[in-house]
This record gives sequence, C-alpha cells and structure tokens, in this order.
Amino acid sequence: MDQVTGFMDEHLSSMRRHKEDKALTKTMINNYAKNKILPPPVRKRYNKNHMLILLFIYYYKSMLSLSDIETILRPLTENYFYSTISPQLKDIYEEIFSFANIEMQNVMADVEESFEKAKNSFSEKDPLFEGLPEEERQDLQKFCALSLLAFDVYLKKQLIEKIVDDMAKKQERKKK
Repeated sequence: MDQVTGFMDEHLSSMRRHKEDKALTKTMINNYAKNKILPPPVRKRYNKNHMLILLFIYYYKSMLSLSDIETILRPLTENYFYSTISPQLKDIYEEIFSFANIEMQNVMADVEESFEKAKNSFSEKDPLFEGLPEEERQDLQKFCALSLLAFDVYLKKQLIEKIVDDMAKKQERKKK
C-alpha cells in the first residue's frame, strides 16, 4: 500500500494544487476497494491494472461521486481487469491518454478565447461601466473569465452525469 501511494504521489505530483496534497491515501484506496470501484489486491499485492484503475479514479474523483465512478469503471474492471487477451486494460488506458496532448491544446485554445472575451467585458466604452476604476474593472474581468470557465465545466459535468445515468440504467437492465 505504501508503494502504491508513493508511486501515485510521485507520478501525479504535477497535478496537485498544493505541494503538501496527497494524490491518494491508504484510506481512499481502501474506500475504493470497499465500494467495489477497485478490485481487491491479490494476496495483499496491487498490480499494474490496479494502478491503471487508480489513475482513472484520480482523474474522475474531483468531479464525480464514487457511485458515478463505479458505474463508469465497472465495465472496465469486469471485462478487462483480469483479461490476458487483447485488448487489455493497459491498451485501453494508452488509447484514452493518447488524446491527452491534442485535448490539452484544444482546452488551452478555449481558455484563451474565454480570457479574450473577459478582457473585452466591462468596457469603459459601455456607459454602464465607464466610471469604473481600472482595478475594479480588472477584478470584474477576472470574475467574468472565471465564470466563463466555470460555465464550461458545469455544462460538461452535466453531460458526463447524463452519460453516466444512461450507463447505470443499461447496467441495471443487464442485471435484471
């Protein structure tokens, strides 16, 4: 377990907000196993597939509930966690994250566009805002930029939740 948390801290250090934050703790990992999101370790040992599932959990945990994450990951753990034929879990992970660089560029372009819109908001040419002191104008523009980013995240989260709800319904029908 210490090796798992150490590995995750080391490899996810660039993703943490604060230096002292932990990527994953022993308690988190135990909760994931207890909630059937993470298959139990084999003879108290975690393997490469455990690490891959933990990476997926790490990316989802900031925006989704454990129940939603379990719904998303259940097909992966059921169909690929113990598989010895292709595709294997590592192949799925590599395919998903092969898009990372392109998606990062797309996100950065969207962020730049949002900041440009915000920079043009609360214009001194608008009679409603012409008397604003420059510092207040900049604060409102920053608030506008944050709001545009938050709106984007909110809409995407709503879409993710809709897809997860559809997955859950499908999984429930399969159970019956």
